[in-house]
Amino acid sequence: MELTGRSMIGYRSGGTGGESFAAANPATGEKLAPAYFTATTGELEQAARLATQAFAGYGRLPGRKRGVFLRAIAEQIEKLSEAIVARATLETALPAARVQSEIGRTCNQMRFFAGVIEEGSWLAARIDRADPSRKPLAKPDVRSLLRPLGPVAIFCASNFPIAFSVAGGDTASALAAGNPVVVKAHPAHPGTAELVGNAVREAARGCGMPEGVFSLLFDAGTRVGLELVRHPLMKAVGFTGSRAGGRALMDAAALRPEPIPFYAEMSSVNPVFVLPGALRERRDQMAEGLHASATQGGGQFCTKPGVVVVHDDPDARALAKTLGDRLAATPEFALLTAGIQSAYAARIEARAHEAGVRKTAEGQGTTSVGFRVRTALFETDAATFLSHEDLSSEIFGPQTLVVFHSGREQLLEIARKLEGHLTATVHGTEDDLREYAELVAILETKAGRVIFNGYPTGVEVCHAMVHGGPYPATSDGRSTSVGSQALYRFVRPVCFQNFPKAALPEELRNENPLSIWRLVDGQWTRDVIPATTLPTK
Repeated sequence: MELTGRSMIGYRSGGTGGESFAAANPATGEKLAPAYFTATTGELEQAARLATQAFAGYGRLPGRKRGVFLRAIAEQIEKLSEAIVARATLETALPAARVQSEIGRTCNQMRFFAGVIEEGSWLAARIDRADPSRKPLAKPDVRSLLRPLGPVAIFCASNFPIAFSVAGGDTASALAAGNPVVVKAHPAHPGTAELVGNAVREAARGCGMPEGVFSLLFDAGTRVGLELVRHPLMKAVGFTGSRAGGRALMDAAALRPEPIPFYAEMSSVNPVFVLPGALRERRDQMAEGLHASATQGGGQFCTKPGVVVVHDDPDARALAKTLGDRLAATPEFALLTAGIQSAYAARIEARAHEAGVRKTAEGQGTTSVGFRVRTALFETDAATFLSHEDLSSEIFGPQTLVVFHSGREQLLEIARKLEGHLTATVHGTEDDLREYAELVAILETKAGRVIFNGYPTGVEVCHAMVHGGPYPATSDGRSTSVGSQALYRFVRPVCFQNFPKAALPEELRNENPLSIWRLVDGQWTRDVIPATTLPTK
């Protein structure tokens, strides 16, 4: 498929009037054709208006019809998978196997959400039947369910060109919930975005979706993103990216005349706590697991373990030594963008000169071509870590920091001083868990996902998953961007009181035509409701 470099405004193509830019190959620094054109303010306006018009019909479609659309998106992406892999590997320097796994995850996620909305219980239908005999006041018939918000602005992530991008989790959950989307492509991989965007657009056409259910805007910088968040027709935002970028957009969403929900996944260090029993039992295995997790994807996973907390004893020193040896033997990585590379280099240099911090290992490579960097391992003590706020902030790339503590109280002090993270991991035995129960209780307040004897990289798409966490990991720690609960970011409850049967949504009718689970008079049931005093006129 030939790439055009132009935005997608519903079923139409954007023009070439905006600023041009090009992707670069991170492995070589070479610019990649074609040129891409930043969407103009007029094109953004048109996309927003088309999305609003589409919402009138798309937001009312039954789940089974939206499910067909989501499954069609997966099929169209699979048809283009060969071209997507070829382009994405050029734009990201990620291996083909990684891109293929992202394609699989993205398509499976679309089908996952299709299944959820086709079944229908996620809508949280609630029915409280009328009781005209209640004294002193009659009880009305009250019924509620979740309804979509309206057009949603989606920002693509740099580090997952497929799975957290044009058709990633934010787009999938917003579309599943009944919201049209206007997607802002990431400038690091516009060709990949265009290919996936074509797949979504073809699926929309084939399923007879209203024009405007999907648009894709390109941008060389930040103007389009800010305009999109501030546009009065946008009703919510999904963002994955840096804390600085997320916070700027978060503030813009809050300062609108009509503030809107802004769901951002921003930054996380994902601390790992190694307890004594686990250290004695599997020291070397943990070094291997930490190395794999910290360097996966060049250390550019949002769930990378950036801090390892362990008691200062010979076993802990041996763990750090083995981890350092592995990192020192690791070849260089090409990071995704020149900006990420320069930020990593600056942060590594600053950390190496921080008082009380030692760089104990550095990986192999010359870093002279493309956006390449070397791995690194740092060590410090708990007192230094607790007194230097910068040591608990994220460095995006293949490095980690080992923090040696003096005992239980210092370990708990570290846990209490943590800011919000996506994950927190505990390695231990069952005896460790009993002895350090307070640690787990603290970590529940600091992270969206607490992991036992595992590693934080890798996020399962399932009903129970929470990929979120207290600020600054996310803008709203009550949300998740992965799993079926991601739907709830883009809906709101609507109540219908004393409505006649014919005017009620199907999900709230006595006959329960969709056969979904509903909370009827405080009891969960899928049963048909017997005739009630519900008005008939």
